[in-house]
Amino acid sequence: MYPSRIVCLTEEPTEVLYALGQEHRIVGISGFTVRPPRARKEKPKVSAFTSARIGEILKLEPDLVIGFSDIQADIARDLIKAGVEVWISNHRSVDGILGYIRRLAGMVGQAAAGEVLAQQAEAHIAAVRAAAATLPRRPKVYFEEWDEPLITGIRWVGELVRIAGGDDIFPELTQHSLARDRILADGSEVIRRAPELILGSWCGKRFRPEQVAARPGWDAIPAVRDGQLFEIKSPIILQPGPAALFDGLDAIHAAILRWARRED
Repeated sequence: MYPSRIVCLTEEPTEVLYALGQEHRIVGISGFTVRPPRARKEKPKVSAFTSARIGEILKLEPDLVIGFSDIQADIARDLIKAGVEVWISNHRSVDGILGYIRRLAGMVGQAAAGEVLAQQAEAHIAAVRAAAATLPRRPKVYFEEWDEPLITGIRWVGELVRIAGGDDIFPELTQHSLARDRILADGSEVIRRAPELILGSWCGKRFRPEQVAARPGWDAIPAVRDGQLFEIKSPIILQPGPAALFDGLDAIHAAILRWARRED
C-alpha cells in the first residue's frame, strides 16, 4: 500500500509529486512553497522550515510526512512520537537530487515516471554542460546565499555553477552542509579571490547588487568593476529539487553567458 495522505514539510517533495501527477496524495505543505504556484492555492500550509504546527499536521491524519535535512530533526521527532511515519532526506548534491526524485517516485508507486523525470534532468544537465564547454573562458564565480553574515553557496549550487561553465571561488566551503559552516568572517577573502561574476540568492528577500557593490573595498573586485552582479531567484536554486536542475541551472548559465558576451 502506497501512502495516500502525505504532508510535505519543504517544497521539493511537493514539486516532485506534482511533476509526477501525484498531487492528490498531498494533504499539507510548507508555507514557503512556491512551486508549483497552484499548490499554494490547493493545499493547506502547516509548516515553516524550522517549525511546524504539529497539531494541525496530526489533524490531517497523514500516513507519511516528508521533510529535508537535519535541521528538521526536532519536527521529525515530535511526529514520530505521535506515531507518524516520517522520511527526512538529507541530500546536498546534484546526484543527491537525482536520487531523491527516483526514491520519492518509488515510494508512491511511480518508479517509471520518476525515472523519466530524472532522465530528463540528466539530459538537461548534459546539454548545459556541453554548451558551457564551448565558452572560450570560465569565469571565477562568487555565489552569495546570504548577506548578513556573508554565506557562500551549498554543494549543489557549487556543482551547478561548474556545470554551467564557471568555477566557484570557495569550493572548499561548498562541502559543508550547514550554512553556519559556510560563513565568511568578512569580505576580505572575496576581494582576494577576485571573482569575475557575482551571483546572489538571498532566501526570503531580493538580492541587491548595489548594496554588494558598495561594500568597503569591493570596488576592486573585477565583477563589481564590470557590473557583473546578478540575482538568481531563491525558489529556483536554494531548494534541492527539480527546479535547481532546470530553472536554477539555466539562470546560472544565462548569467555566465552574459559575462562571456561582454568579454567578447
